[in-house]
Amino acid sequence: MVFRRKYSLTIFIFVGFFLGIIAGLVIGEPATPFTDTLADIFLRLLKMVIIPLVITSIISSVIQVGSAHGLGRIGLRTFIYYICTSLLAIFTGQLLVNLFKPGVGADIGLEANPETIAAVERGLGEILLNIIPENPIAAAASGDVLPIIFFSILFGYFVTRIGADHRKLISGFFEAAFEAMLKMTSLIIWVAPIGVFGIITSIVAKTGFAAFKPLGFYFIIVLAGLAVHMFLTLPLLLYFLGKVSPVKHFRGMVSALITAFSTCSTIVTLPLTMKAVTKVSGASKRAAGFVLPIGATMNMDGTALYECVATIFIAQVYGFDLTFGAQMTIAVTAVLASIGAASIPMSGLVMMSIILGAVGLPLEGVVVILAVDRILDMFRTTVNVFSDSCGAVIISRMENLSEGVK
Repeated sequence: MVFRRKYSLTIFIFVGFFLGIIAGLVIGEPATPFTDTLADIFLRLLKMVIIPLVITSIISSVIQVGSAHGLGRIGLRTFIYYICTSLLAIFTGQLLVNLFKPGVGADIGLEANPETIAAVERGLGEILLNIIPENPIAAAASGDVLPIIFFSILFGYFVTRIGADHRKLISGFFEAAFEAMLKMTSLIIWVAPIGVFGIITSIVAKTGFAAFKPLGFYFIIVLAGLAVHMFLTLPLLLYFLGKVSPVKHFRGMVSALITAFSTCSTIVTLPLTMKAVTKVSGASKRAAGFVLPIGATMNMDGTALYECVATIFIAQVYGFDLTFGAQMTIAVTAVLASIGAASIPMSGLVMMSIILGAVGLPLEGVVVILAVDRILDMFRTTVNVFSDSCGAVIISRMENLSEGVK
């Protein structure tokens, strides 16, 4: 049912995209007052759910992980692996998008015209300091996402340290709140085709087809980054840390990767991935049973790479050359936001909104890249699953060495 609904939404988004092209060509600029309103409605709805969704998603995820598994040696190694591979993916994407600059000079016809963005004005030290909120409620009210993520992770962790009765009460509240936010977000996501129609109509009416050339360039950059991470970075880690042939591991993962590519779901591939890493690559069932389920929720290398490339691309379109500090904000936000984002419908869209908010960029850029999001989602989910499988093998190898098993 979820599979069908996901593809139905994709079809409607493409319908909105092509109807927007037709309306922009046939009606032209007289249609923009109406279509701009449609786009604004979608963007306002998206802004409405971001903060409560981030809070409930991250807190409930941290409580679940902390309560069910604890944070022992295998947990610590798993989280270090997730953070390191996500950062490697992010830096790969940042290198490519800064080298080739697909958004520089692009005329995509976006309405917003910000003169400056907060992340550019702040130094790296100030950005890191501002991650710690003086007042979490004020940060939430102002839409300051990064401090909210930081507070939510800390709050969720310390909930797991209190008594069982209180922990159960608070956990139940945030899980229920998260479920409610998921239902609200699911409804809002169904407005996305209308938002796509509105923005694409305005773009075509004002710029014609010139806007789609940089979008295609951006698409190629994302695919190149995903390919480097999947076929170079992860195999090297697998070979040197996991002591397993990357070719042998990849052959065992073919079924799981095809399933991930076609369904865009890491959860659906879990049984296939579990079988591949234990039967083919020699990972222990203990390591695989811990690493893979958590990875399906928290480890999203491909998504993190995609979000960072997209954010820098949008900044380039607006004419901003992001500083090192601003790009570090993107990297940190992508890693932290990934903790609870996998359970969110169209998590790429929601994560993108979170990162743009953290940097200070307008949200309308989200709708533009939504046109190619579904295709890229298939590739980045495949990378996410492959990274999870490599993690299971590497963590298993480390656990065996620690226990004296050769």
